[in-house]
Amino acid sequence: MLLRKATLDRIVDGDVDLAFRRWKRPTVRSGGTLRTAAGMLTIESVEVVDLDAITPEDARRAGLELEDLLDFLSSRPGDVYKVAFGGVVADPRVALREDDSLSEDDVSELNSRLDRLDRVSGRGPWTREFLRLLDENPHVRAQDLAEGLGLEKPVFKNDVRKLKELGLTISHSPGYELSPRGRALLAAL
Repeated sequence: MLLRKATLDRIVDGDVDLAFRRWKRPTVRSGGTLRTAAGMLTIESVEVVDLDAITPEDARRAGLELEDLLDFLSSRPGDVYKVAFGGVVADPRVALREDDSLSEDDVSELNSRLDRLDRVSGRGPWTREFLRLLDENPHVRAQDLAEGLGLEKPVFKNDVRKLKELGLTISHSPGYELSPRGRALLAAL
């Protein structure tokens, strides 16, 4: 589920707590979370609704006028879903990536996780090479780094996301860099 920055800002401010989407199947689920630039957004509920059941109050809670919301929804295929948001909390990866005091157990655990990523890769070991590459090339465009490795950009970005989940990288526009945790792990390797 994509949210525009202006809408996300209004969610954080408490002005917006609903969204309506047309989907073949929902991309979020009740009780789940959505990672956003503002943090982790709680998804309180996701339900199919009829267009006729959407009220002016619903539209206001979604940050729109009813007519504009109905025009938007009428122009797309799929079922209409009403998504209710809870609060936004800090993304736990932010605290994780700042933690650069790695114990021997932390290093061992991270090495095991990297080994597993390498094992399941169809092209062989890549994780430590990526860590070194990002350390040596901060803020370089993903396209340029991918081409240098002979990879398609989406494949490269997907792999960097796996490292980000471990708290080892930080995304920028453009490019990436190692997080303090990533630098500490690379030094330990």
